[in-house]
Amino acid sequence: MSRKLWLLLPLLVFVGFVAAAAWRLSDPPDTTVRSRMVGREAPQFAAAPMLPGRAGLASTDLGQGKPRLVNFFASWCVPCIAEAPVLADLAKRGVTIDGIALRDQPRDIAKFLADNGDPFTAIGSDPVGEAQIAFGSSGVPESFIVDGKGVIRYQHIGPILPEQVGEVLDEWRKAQ
Repeated sequence: MSRKLWLLLPLLVFVGFVAAAAWRLSDPPDTTVRSRMVGREAPQFAAAPMLPGRAGLASTDLGQGKPRLVNFFASWCVPCIAEAPVLADLAKRGVTIDGIALRDQPRDIAKFLADNGDPFTAIGSDPVGEAQIAFGSSGVPESFIVDGKGVIRYQHIGPILPEQVGEVLDEWRKAQ
């Protein structure tokens, strides 16, 4: 090989690296973790009551003839604060919402609910994430619609935003 080609080789390798990096950055892979539980019966779990005088949540509460939205949330979750008024709106529209508080303390959840509203019919405690893992959830907030037979029909990853209420209500109606 001639001396000129040897001098250009590092430049060609660098240009190839930049081109490969630009290609991957222009079309990044989908990093969303979808639950494999959608379309399956809700997993067995029992989340003890998070707050005194409030019901906890267990798999036996699901599949009682009416659909339910199961929302994984936490007091330390900033997107959960943004989602709170949307959940209140869904509850006003007749959506039954159950909460599972993830890795949280009763006093912190009580303050969160006092500050942001309480759309939940039941709030279970998931101190180590067992119920979250069983549902195939990867973070908070995350919501699942469970139909009246106890089958998970829909997963919403991230906070439910005002512009997504129509989609969630459509999925809720399908689950009835």
